Amino acid sequence: MALWAGRFLKEINKDVNAFNSSLSFDCRMYKQDIRGSLAHAKMLCKQGIIDQQAYEEITKGLNDILHEIEEGTLLFDPNAEDIHMFIEAELTKRYPVSGKKLHTGRSRNDQVALDLRLYVHDEIKEIDQLLKEMIKVLTDVAIQHTETIMPGYTHLQRAQPVTFAHHLMAYAEMFLRDIDRLKDIDKRVYVSPLGSGALATTTYPLDRQFTAEELGMYDIMYNSMDGVSDRDYAIEFANALALIMMHLSRFSEEVILWCSWEFKFIDLDDAYATGSSIMPQKKNPDIAELVRGKSARVIGDATTLLTMMKGLPLAYNKDMQEDKENLFDAIDQVKLCLPVFKDMIKTMTVHKEKMREAAARGFINATDCADYLTKKGAAFRDAYKVTGQLVAYCIDHQLTLETLPLDVYKQYSEKFDEDVYQAIALETCLKNRQVIGGPSPAVEKKNIERVKAKVSADD
Repeated sequence: MALWAGRFLKEINKDVNAFNSSLSFDCRMYKQDIRGSLAHAKMLCKQGIIDQQAYEEITKGLNDILHEIEEGTLLFDPNAEDIHMFIEAELTKRYPVSGKKLHTGRSRNDQVALDLRLYVHDEIKEIDQLLKEMIKVLTDVAIQHTETIMPGYTHLQRAQPVTFAHHLMAYAEMFLRDIDRLKDIDKRVYVSPLGSGALATTTYPLDRQFTAEELGMYDIMYNSMDGVSDRDYAIEFANALALIMMHLSRFSEEVILWCSWEFKFIDLDDAYATGSSIMPQKKNPDIAELVRGKSARVIGDATTLLTMMKGLPLAYNKDMQEDKENLFDAIDQVKLCLPVFKDMIKTMTVHKEKMREAAARGFINATDCADYLTKKGAAFRDAYKVTGQLVAYCIDHQLTLETLPLDVYKQYSEKFDEDVYQAIALETCLKNRQVIGGPSPAVEKKNIERVKAKVSADD
């Protein structure tokens, strides 16, 4: 019989029970449910709401249930409505009197809200660590390529010279922001709704601050209706996960381009690529493609949560049971993608000569040529026009700015001299970009150390 029986004269229809049940997905919160119940029982005892014997039996029963679930000797009852009722029913089987006292001063509404907050907090810590591991791999690879010249792109057109280190570290910055975002969200996640009851607290003299402190939470929620009906934190977290996946998707797109024959900037390790069932020459970047595809799935999860909540009046509504599957899916996809993507980057082979060759062919030193004239006294817009004319001349005559004869340079401006060739050399273009945030090897090495120190200090 259901724990909430009493008001009802009939057993619930078996199809309705299956429809109503959330055990198949919320069972993953068993640790958090037991943690919350242990803290609640301790508070009840401290407040004199239950006696010492009941507290001790509840504590032993809950700890035994936790141990047995983790050992695999206690299986979830498929007939249970959810993880909360399964654990309470199991406890009551073992301690029929004390077990029935555990739910004193508590509703499933504030219990569910607490469990999900505890769960999200734990997952934030795990994903934070995965992001740090990703950044550590990026800095390890980047430090080997602070002088590996490649073209930087805008509109997917070769634009200006950068280094492979600079390109990789752009993603490191994105992942650093993801870490900061998760920390900020956690401030709003890790607050206790327990004691809010169904929506209007209780007449029992609960000590809500004690329970929150027992769980290590930052604070309590100060409005009971908000306490049971708030899912902002879940939506924020889902959106943060969607941003992580968006960053991975952008990175995936570049990996896919880089390992194509048209670019051939990198080769993926055989362990992180697949072949074709019909074309023996193929080496497909399936990991990057799957990550790119899964990003759409996680973005969809975040959108689902927003849509689910948008029309709900206060306080709790059963619709809110739908928060978990999408949130859990988003968490699972991020935790699946980050480690395998990190290892794919760690094991790839970088073709420096191909990157250098691409950089030499795209007139990516044109801005530096214009800057050369500006430093000789020309107005930038005049210098810009002259350089554009020189590029057009080179294209017509199958030349580059590096191979263009000096006498041709002088036809467009007398300010050109022999030193133009040194000024527009790709190595010079990079070396002279000493502005903080730029791609010069010296600046990039300092930036890599900054990022490494930031990640280490945060561990």
